[in-house]
Amino acid sequence: MHIEIDESSGFCFGVTTAIRKAEEELAQSAALCCLGDIVHNGSECERLRKAGLQTIDHEALNHLPQGTKVLLRAHGEPPATYELARERGICIIDATCPVVLQLQRRIKKVYTENPHPQIVIYGKRGHAEVLGLVGQTNGEALVIESVEEAAQIDFSRPVALFSQTTKPLEVFRQIVDYITAHMERVEDFRYFDTICRQVANRLPNIRAFASRHDVIVFVCGLKSSNGRVLHEACRKVNPRTYLVDTPEAIRPEWFEGARSVGICGATSTPKWLMERCAEVLKGARD
Repeated sequence: MHIEIDESSGFCFGVTTAIRKAEEELAQSAALCCLGDIVHNGSECERLRKAGLQTIDHEALNHLPQGTKVLLRAHGEPPATYELARERGICIIDATCPVVLQLQRRIKKVYTENPHPQIVIYGKRGHAEVLGLVGQTNGEALVIESVEEAAQIDFSRPVALFSQTTKPLEVFRQIVDYITAHMERVEDFRYFDTICRQVANRLPNIRAFASRHDVIVFVCGLKSSNGRVLHEACRKVNPRTYLVDTPEAIRPEWFEGARSVGICGATSTPKWLMERCAEVLKGARD
């Protein structure tokens, strides 16, 4: 049975940078706090926890001693988080992904330059990145998760559409078409393609990868939104696609009659975890 790990799977640039910053800080100090899970992968979070990384929530910021170092993960944070850190004397280590940071600035610019703007964000409600984006508008932006929800927009007013960086490009384009068709004045509609191409390009790549193998093992943390999208894309191409968050979840019966197995994952999946899954399969094969 041939086993292949997808070369294009694994951490995106933003996650890689955040983890590198965490490791650099931990090498110099005994402990470091991270506001939320540094990545939506339980195995990687546990690895860093053992190295001294402590995951905290926003409420904990109110009780940290002055001078505490707090890492902001790649998803980014709203302005209120930075303000609270300044008030509390907390040392921020900002690992916000550059793509997310640029998006935050663009939303803030549109919001401040236009009186009563109608800013719409295509994204997942409650997602850490989306909370940071909505925060640029003092909580006024409308978040939609589908083309159908675009019906909530007031098409008689100017609209500025943005997207969470990790959403599917094809759905964003469908939303653009829907809004364009319903605007009372098309010239009042502006949209900004803010989807990260490093992430967007993974969809066609992973579909091609899934089609080359008899069985797909998709390795992903259960909290990963990006993982759910990519896993579903694999499953549509290859019905023998199985989602696991740890190597221990792999079941031998999945591979009956299989001549090739592909292992892939989300932008939040570490390479070492996919390699562990490959080792489990090789052990079963041998």
